[in-house]
Amino acid sequence: MALQYDVVVIGSGPGGYVAAIRASQLGLKVGVVERESLGGICLNWGCIPTKALLKSAQVFDYLKHPQDYGLSADNVGYDFGAVVKRSRGVAEGMSKGVTFLLKKNKVDVISGTAKISKPGEVAVTKADGGAETIQAKHIILATGARARELPNLPIDHKKILGYRDAMVLPEQPKSMVVVGSGAIGVEFAYFYATMGTKVTIVEFMPRIVPVEDEEVSKQLERSFKKSGIDILTNASVEKVDTSGAGCKVTIKTAKGEQQMEADVVLSAVGIQPNLENLGLEELGITVEKGRIKVDEYYRTNVPGIYAIGDIVPGPALAHVASAEGITCVEAIAGHHPEPINYGNIPGCTYCYPEIASVGLTEEEARKQGYDVLVGKFPFSASGKASASGAKDGFVKVIFDKKYGEWLGAHMIGAGVTDMIAEAVVARKLETTGHEIIKAIHPHPTMSEAVMEAAAAAYGEVIHL
Repeated sequence: MALQYDVVVIGSGPGGYVAAIRASQLGLKVGVVERESLGGICLNWGCIPTKALLKSAQVFDYLKHPQDYGLSADNVGYDFGAVVKRSRGVAEGMSKGVTFLLKKNKVDVISGTAKISKPGEVAVTKADGGAETIQAKHIILATGARARELPNLPIDHKKILGYRDAMVLPEQPKSMVVVGSGAIGVEFAYFYATMGTKVTIVEFMPRIVPVEDEEVSKQLERSFKKSGIDILTNASVEKVDTSGAGCKVTIKTAKGEQQMEADVVLSAVGIQPNLENLGLEELGITVEKGRIKVDEYYRTNVPGIYAIGDIVPGPALAHVASAEGITCVEAIAGHHPEPINYGNIPGCTYCYPEIASVGLTEEEARKQGYDVLVGKFPFSASGKASASGAKDGFVKVIFDKKYGEWLGAHMIGAGVTDMIAEAVVARKLETTGHEIIKAIHPHPTMSEAVMEAAAAAYGEVIHL
């Protein structure tokens, strides 16, 4: 007899497991189908283990410059294998935490590969070849994404790497070419460069982290070059010859083609949604531009089937997937959740210096016709940043001159990924620039740079 549920979620990443738990909290009988590890890519192979690697790199960087803090340390070294092992341990611990949360919330976990056989029915193929049928009133697709491959840069997992390979290399490479400078590319570039690998970033666009405000891109480029990372923009990798001991990389630039040798090449050119073998074509589920088309409550064109996360339009971010999952199941349960405002989604990049942003860039705001007030406060003028030895970077804020609406915030520096939430909440509450200036920020903190930047926009800044 088929298992019976109110809701079945296919995939247990930050969209899937959050949707499942929230659905259970709302009194629905819930099952989750997962073919690999609970927690999905983010928890096992993305957000969490990469942060563990980056923390090791940051600590090592401190140890390399103890004199900056009046300290001394001799024979500072590291065990690359132990760094990787720590990262995997952190991920495994978090995955066990998700297992506990699902059990605590009475969500059934079914291991296997799922396919929707018809509306209301999911066929699950077990690892041992066995099969199971699940029936559910509502089926939520939350299958996530994988590394995108370029035709001329096929990932072989040995010399041409995807992000999963880069997390568990048995030996540290002496040199690496990173193709792409989005969040994944620059985070790995920082990690490997800090640990001593010679890193070159190749970016097709005119600047690195191209989705960020232009001033943020310029600051990161300065910081990266200062730390020894080579950067080629307006450039593309044409081919990679892996026949020898390492990689011979042919790079096309504005000045013509050039060749470079490196131990490995990391392909960090984006992601590819996991849409294969789910039954989409047979069911007639609409897919546009490689994403499943959904409405504001994540309903597909087929009743009873929903999709969230990296497989639908919008930013492919863990926190977005979680919010979509909650909105989706609250609507299923008969609530009336407020649809997500995709104009107020924070983006964070965890290299050093960190990057965090929300809302419009200065260029976007001007293009949209706003008369803007722009304020910028450098961390070099921050007492806390100076005391911490973290003076690189700034906070930049953009307000509409007419009404004081906070249009965008763009930060680069130490700890800014923890600071951006102030701007997200303030924008959600329709807070004005003057209200930010008059909200007393604690001193000395990095976060008071937000208040100072707002004050700079209005010509009231004190410490600059």
